[in-house]
Amino acid sequence: MNTATQYDADFFLWTQQQADLLRQGQLTAIDITNLAEEIDNMGKRDRRALTSHLANLLLHLLKWDYQPVRRSTSWRLSIRNARQEIELILNDSPSLRQQLPTLIDTAYPIARRNAADETGLPLTDLPELCPFNITHITTDD
Repeated sequence: MNTATQYDADFFLWTQQQADLLRQGQLTAIDITNLAEEIDNMGKRDRRALTSHLANLLLHLLKWDYQPVRRSTSWRLSIRNARQEIELILNDSPSLRQQLPTLIDTAYPIARRNAADETGLPLTDLPELCPFNITHITTDD
């Protein structure tokens, strides 16, 4: 079975074989096309995960600010957990830190809509632009 077929038939086995070929220096035997695609996808997954954690964090920060009477330990823990997940990703992939402004711009409208739905507040009551700076977003306060 060739490597492209192996890629489609058993992805895990394919990854192990490609890793072994790399370790052995058998570069001509590597499934270059699929390996390049998978490496590219790994970076995209990190960006998507970071954006998702940012959206979750921004949602809880909005709820925290716009419904202070409903603040709870659960919200505080959700904020802390999201910040921790963001920091773990940024520690593994520090180059994503410079992309935070763009990722926040992507995540904030999602968080804003979700906050309106969860709080029952009209969308127009929540700021159209993200009211939180990067330091506030990524630092425990």
